[in-house]
Amino acid sequence: MNHDFIEKNIGAMLVLVIVAISFGALVEIVPLFFIKQTTEPVEGLKPYTALQLEGRDIYIREGCNNCHSQMIRAMRAETERYGHYSVAGESVYDHPFLWGSKRTGPDLARVGGRYSDDWHRAHLMNPRDVVPESNMPAFPWLFENSLTGEHTAAKMRALRTVGVPYTDEDIAGAKEAVAGKVEIEALIAYLQNLGLLLKHKR
Repeated sequence: MNHDFIEKNIGAMLVLVIVAISFGALVEIVPLFFIKQTTEPVEGLKPYTALQLEGRDIYIREGCNNCHSQMIRAMRAETERYGHYSVAGESVYDHPFLWGSKRTGPDLARVGGRYSDDWHRAHLMNPRDVVPESNMPAFPWLFENSLTGEHTAAKMRALRTVGVPYTDEDIAGAKEAVAGKVEIEALIAYLQNLGLLLKHKR
């Protein structure tokens, strides 16, 4: 077999490309399943509370992860600005994880505790009130939409099947913990939890 045959036969080239990509993916991905650092939670990591879990879903629904990364790279410029670089053990309970690489807005991996709840409320109502150069849209409906908690327990049960250690008590109390809360409360609860475990490490 020579290059002429491959270059002139689109079917053969397609098969060989698929084989090469599959082999490369296996070499890169499979070892990660056996490395302790990528499969075990960092010390002190807890599953999201019912309210934080709903906040995370709102974060995804509103497309926050389209502009904001949750991955701090292990480079000096990144760690000096944002803090300790991201490690896989922080995200073992995230399904799907939201590291991303998009930096239209600042990285949010260590945003927890950086600003007050009132700051987040003002920022989400009208971003330019607190960050004049921001191009982020406002989210006024988050202040009006109430949560019912109708599906929160089901979400927790589903996450438990993939290894998130929710207890029966967590699941039983999920609806009550969420019902009647406004979406902005859930989103802020989620944001204020991001990156607290490694925030002060360098």
